[in-house]
Amino acid sequence: MLIIHETDSAPADGQRSVITIGAYDGVHRGHQAVIAQVRNEAARLGCRSVVVTFDRHPASVVRPESAPKLLTDIDQKMTALAATGVDATFVVRFDADAAQEDPADFVRRVLVDTLRAQLIVVGEDFHFGYKRGGNVALLRELGKEHDFEVVPVQLIARPDGVAEPVSSTSIRRALAGGQVEVAANLLGRPFSVSGVVVHGDKRGRTIGYPTANVTIDNYLRPKYGIYAVTGRLLATGQVLHGAANIGIRPQFEPPKELLEPYFFDFSGDLYGQEIEVAFHHFLRGEAKFDSLEALIEQMDKDCAEARRLLSASSDD
Repeated sequence: MLIIHETDSAPADGQRSVITIGAYDGVHRGHQAVIAQVRNEAARLGCRSVVVTFDRHPASVVRPESAPKLLTDIDQKMTALAATGVDATFVVRFDADAAQEDPADFVRRVLVDTLRAQLIVVGEDFHFGYKRGGNVALLRELGKEHDFEVVPVQLIARPDGVAEPVSSTSIRRALAGGQVEVAANLLGRPFSVSGVVVHGDKRGRTIGYPTANVTIDNYLRPKYGIYAVTGRLLATGQVLHGAANIGIRPQFEPPKELLEPYFFDFSGDLYGQEIEVAFHHFLRGEAKFDSLEALIEQMDKDCAEARRLLSASSDD
């Protein structure tokens, strides 16, 4: 997949584009369905298929006090978009100036002058530009002037029968409730976070469970608790099975938010490595135990259950 940044020159081949536009946080099943339509239309018209997205969630600039936490960072988003088979992604730098841009100016600058739009595919309720002033009606009006067509599409229904469309909001809600299997069904893959393994207080190794402390930055936090997880080392692609705690560790003082995976049958050095931790099953919420012995006993049970669930998933 070709990645085009605003500072890059426009593609020199003169090829026209079929385009979709959005934050695409999560690149979930609904997004994937829209991109599939973009690719089909591009093949029919002999055009380049393009996703136009942003280097950060627009809400983080427009309303930072209520902006959602991310389902995917920019690298994960690019990987997920590449997996859809789209030809190119144009990444808009979304800062305070971009938030003030007139919708018609954005269309002319990016969609027409840079990407040579022939067809634009967006949701029926799509809005863009300063104060969300752009919509499907404006796109159609500009299309008459700049020789492109607009196809509005309906959002796809959830595959689990719940009467609402697949959306980033519904995925965030599922994760907040610890429903990682539901989130995976809507995403089309397990929810995961990527971060660097850093040094912690090393308490885990003193009780037989050396954990990796993973930075989690601006990601959405799933419900605090214990999960069956896998960890993929980004440098090598090696996949490890384990159990992880995400939360504030109420057993220890002072409370501190951490993601701490313990990987089964692994004794290597992970410090400084970037790792992607995928959440497969919620085991239980965080709890404070009467003694360290009681905590260790529960951790033994958690790891046994995580092994069982991950093994069963591998056999499916």
